[in-house]
Amino acid sequence: MVDFEYLQKGIAGLANAHPLGTMSGHLGAAVTAGYFIGEDHGDLSVTITRGIESELDRVLKGEEAIWFDVKKTGTKPSQLFATGPKQAAVPDRIQNIAAALAKNVATLKQSGHNVIFASIAIRALRSHEQYATPWAIDGICKLISKFDDVSSGRGYFGKQVGWKTADQILSSKGPPVQPYRSIQEMIDVTMIELIEGSGVKKQGFGGYWHLINHAAGIVELDRLGYPTLANYSLPAHRQHLQLIRAIPDLSKELGIVNASKHDPLVDEYWSEELARGGASLTHRIKTIYGYHILRRHVDDSKFKIQADKAFKNLMD
Repeated sequence: MVDFEYLQKGIAGLANAHPLGTMSGHLGAAVTAGYFIGEDHGDLSVTITRGIESELDRVLKGEEAIWFDVKKTGTKPSQLFATGPKQAAVPDRIQNIAAALAKNVATLKQSGHNVIFASIAIRALRSHEQYATPWAIDGICKLISKFDDVSSGRGYFGKQVGWKTADQILSSKGPPVQPYRSIQEMIDVTMIELIEGSGVKKQGFGGYWHLINHAAGIVELDRLGYPTLANYSLPAHRQHLQLIRAIPDLSKELGIVNASKHDPLVDEYWSEELARGGASLTHRIKTIYGYHILRRHVDDSKFKIQADKAFKNLMD
């Protein structure tokens, strides 16, 4: 198991993020998701557990400081993880986070981060109610509400064209994605997209990391007792997929996709030299968590093998 301390720190990271902007939620969400990897995979070896905890320690120390302006805000990434005041838990108020999400979930918001952060927070507080204090819930609600007025994101079309917004792309490019008839269909389509597309170099809308984690967030909302909210989220994920499909292959400009030699749930993976620049540190952890949420809903063994191979494209 990943040490329980990371759960409390991750919740604090989410609750403290709102003054710094929506993307500062990356840090607390990653630490919380890292804890849940251990909870979801109770048979992890000591090598894997220590590897995950080492990555989380890097996040806690502030190694990924790209999500807000430290000089402008006067806040260091490591300061996000300060725990709040001692208060009695109010688990009946966890639903306030879902209510905040309901206001911005119908259209894509910053590559699905509203769903990703809210679903991780709801799971954390629902499964460990002692941390569902007014301070934590109110802070997380403020973070999720900040997504009301943000854009869907941007996609990169190469140096001759540059970056385009979602509105520019959807009005002119990309084959339409048929509406999902169910959450299971969203899972199936997402996994097929991972298999068929993750070996192609693209940039924008969070790439396949976020497509997977966005889908996993919707699955978790449904599992945690918010089926209406989960189904209300499906059009935004469909939009997300269409935008990623519209981005061209950029391998000639940005280089090819490098796949990990090993799956992150085997010991050998943690002896590899892992990329930690940019957003790799937090997104690798969240995607290990998110991918396995989706994988539980895949029954076909051959399909799982194909998906597991493609998943390594995201883990280098």
